[in-house]
Amino acid sequence: MANEIVLVYSDNSLVRAAIKRAITPSPSPESAPITIKEFATADALRGYFDDKGQAALVIVDGEATPEGGLGLARQLKDEIYQAPPIVGIIAREADRWLATWARVDAIAFHPIDPRALAREVAVLLTQKMVVSSASSQPSH
Repeated sequence: MANEIVLVYSDNSLVRAAIKRAITPSPSPESAPITIKEFATADALRGYFDDKGQAALVIVDGEATPEGGLGLARQLKDEIYQAPPIVGIIAREADRWLATWARVDAIAFHPIDPRALAREVAVLLTQKMVVSSASSQPSH
């Protein structure tokens, strides 16, 4: 299996490290290995996509500053044709509405629960693979 590229955005290196520990080398035994690309700024992540970078999944930290991950998630969903699935990490249950507005595909919470995050990532990557496989089948 080829490695899946997962992009991680947080201004906090400890958060990025916790995410990386939770989902590498792979989020589940059935999942492909993951290659993490870390981004400490929203501009760097946008630049990655501007340069035609590809990703199987994006994980954004809703608590990132100065630009929050949920606002960035909304922008990616608005501006990228067939944007990859996005996991938004939030600190408060009350922020679910904002995650819904951002159109994230899954939510995880601070502090990061490695098992819960790995489960969400595995589900989204599996769904992506099923859709990709179905869309690549020849039509009769």
